[in-house]
Amino acid sequence: QVQLVESGGGLVQPGGSLRLSCAASGINFRLYTMGWYRQTPGKQRELVTTITNGGTTDYADSVKGRFTISRTNAENRVWLQMNSLKPEDTGVYYCNAALGRSRSYWGEGTQVTVSS
Repeated sequence: QVQLVESGGGLVQPGGSLRLSCAASGINFRLYTMGWYRQTPGKQRELVTTITNGGTTDYADSVKGRFTISRTNAENRVWLQMNSLKPEDTGVYYCNAALGRSRSYWGEGTQVTVSS
């Protein structure tokens, strides 16, 4: 059974920080590209950032310089450090694990709300 469980979401003021975590089980974690996506009601789910098994990262232009993705392979865990948060960062954040184009798994999401 494959399971991705996100944690760390919550309510934060603009300019604040949050650190999300995604714990993976049921996969050979070291082989997978991990990613974070987010979705706002009425809007398409969008890519936030990815990190390959080799450590190569990619970020959406909207979060470059503010967000950092990392992974701890020994713990089968991927992190998303979010700094200088803006109201437009609000949404449900989903953890994704992808093995090339063959397999893709999703967590259930964690809510991030940036509001004063």
